[in-house]
Amino acid sequence: MTSDRWRSRRVPDARGRAGAPRTPIDYAKIGRSSVRRRARGMTPAEAVEALGEAELHAHLDRRDEAAADDGGRREAELTEWRRIVQLLTTTGGPYDPDADAVVQEELAEDQRRERAEQQRRQEQQQVSVRADELAALAGAGRLDRTVASRPGDEAARELLDDRGDYHARTVDGWLAHALATHSGHYADPAARATAVGLLPVPVRARAALLAALARTGAPVDGDLEFVGRLAQADPDATTALAAWLDKTAAVKGGTA
Repeated sequence: MTSDRWRSRRVPDARGRAGAPRTPIDYAKIGRSSVRRRARGMTPAEAVEALGEAELHAHLDRRDEAAADDGGRREAELTEWRRIVQLLTTTGGPYDPDADAVVQEELAEDQRRERAEQQRRQEQQQVSVRADELAALAGAGRLDRTVASRPGDEAARELLDDRGDYHARTVDGWLAHALATHSGHYADPAARATAVGLLPVPVRARAALLAALARTGAPVDGDLEFVGRLAQADPDATTALAAWLDKTAAVKGGTA
């Protein structure tokens, strides 16, 4: 189920359920690349001449508002011509972008960014697939303790919530139970600590109360729907109740 709220929000989803923001055009980068292509093979004298022509065109374009509004490309081209002229003054010629340390470092940085972006898209795809899986299990009434939580389920739960998917409430209860019972990936203390910053306060409060009830000997494997309602209505009070139960149990244990 998808709500109007989901359609109106821009939510990362590798399969395109919502439009991802487009990468802005880097006009300065385009300008630098254009200069490097034209400068390939130039001698120092030819580069100086090209710089002079670029400065003349820039001077003329400043009189034309339409030409001046180029996203910074013209200024980037001038700066790049000046850099190349200075480089050739030191190294001689001809100019070779493949031997230009600045150019090669930029290319390496572009590759690093592309790898990072590719990894981000893959992670988004994995989150989307997992969110669909959890929603399908919840819709079929099969999202219970037999389904082990995994790293990244917090992000899947957030995506469902952003979509306005009503199955997110069921996923909240399932995650709270997993956190309370230290099951699935929450068996790892580090994962439980990380969940504090990833799960909403009501989910954490629900988990805290379930864990406290379990420590009193009360069964928590059933549908304790009231715990979820308490946590949603007043998470602070729910957390305080959990702490009170733990304290009471500790006092009784000490006097036994």
